[in-house]
Amino acid sequence: MAPISMGILIARIVLGLALASHGAQKLFGMFGGHGLAGTAAFFETLGFRPGKLFALAASATEMGAGLLLVLGLGGPLGPALIIMVMIVGAITVHVKNGFFASNGGCELNLMYGATALLLAFSGMGRYSLDHWLGLDRLYFPMLGWIFIGVAVVLAMLNLASRRGLEQ
Repeated sequence: MAPISMGILIARIVLGLALASHGAQKLFGMFGGHGLAGTAAFFETLGFRPGKLFALAASATEMGAGLLLVLGLGGPLGPALIIMVMIVGAITVHVKNGFFASNGGCELNLMYGATALLLAFSGMGRYSLDHWLGLDRLYFPMLGWIFIGVAVVLAMLNLASRRGLEQ
């Protein structure tokens, strides 16, 4: 086994399952989550209206990105989606609480985002569907930057769409 590919596999599985689980909390109420109705109500308080649409998009993005990572499929797509949701989550909920996760800060968002960034540029590794299907030959470093750039723009547009917040 190649040590680097094994490390990438472990990072993919850990981050992928963590994100898919967060999505399942939001969408289905699994793992102690609030489900779609509870998440939608919370999103409404953040200015994301209609809350159900934004909650569905966020939870589906987290689940989808996580599953792409676990499978090692889609090259930089999954990591870029993770970066997008981490930017939105950090800015709307966590940054105001400082850095540490124990205080509700942005520590976890930053760690997930940094790991996603690493995976966007390392590739999915030897132990991935991308490799086994020969898709990893399609990815090149600039493609990672393009996906991440689009993700950042989409995150900013998402944040700009918030309404009804007190100024």
